[in-house]
Amino acid sequence: MGKIIFYEDRNFQGRSYECSSDCADLHSFFSQCNSIRVENGCFMIYEWPNYTGHQYFMKKGDYPGFHSWMGVSSSIRSCRVIPPYRGSYRLRLYEKADFNGHMMEFMDDCSSVSDRFHHRHVYSCKVLDGYWIFYEYPNYRGRQYFLKPGQYRRYRDWCATCSIVGSFRRITDF
Repeated sequence: MGKIIFYEDRNFQGRSYECSSDCADLHSFFSQCNSIRVENGCFMIYEWPNYTGHQYFMKKGDYPGFHSWMGVSSSIRSCRVIPPYRGSYRLRLYEKADFNGHMMEFMDDCSSVSDRFHHRHVYSCKVLDGYWIFYEYPNYRGRQYFLKPGQYRRYRDWCATCSIVGSFRRITDF
């Protein structure tokens, strides 16, 4: 399926840990993470245990330092495998919580939510098909949030601290 290797030091040096499944607490395997190599598959890595804190999407490639994956620190404490997906993609955004207010359905990436949805705030959403990444700012920048198929009644359900979604994209890197 997927394989990710975490290294304590920059440039793939120091103690390492290889992982190919979800792991809610990586703390016992390494104290800090300064470089990562994704040999295959896609992963979300998380700043804190139990899939919390800053999230980062990782696809196949080498990441020689935490800045290369846009990390804010060397703290990586959990990871989740993103299963391969080859079907269609559908996502519904709602302007208010509990699927109320203006709704718009998307089937492709969106570099500026406010330009297409005409709202800066997204209070709820339904992921009907596929896996998606929400970004805090337009043009796929800022904090990232992984969404799998399901219903998200409030922005906190996808672990966001506010309702602003600047952009989003489909995870198609399988």
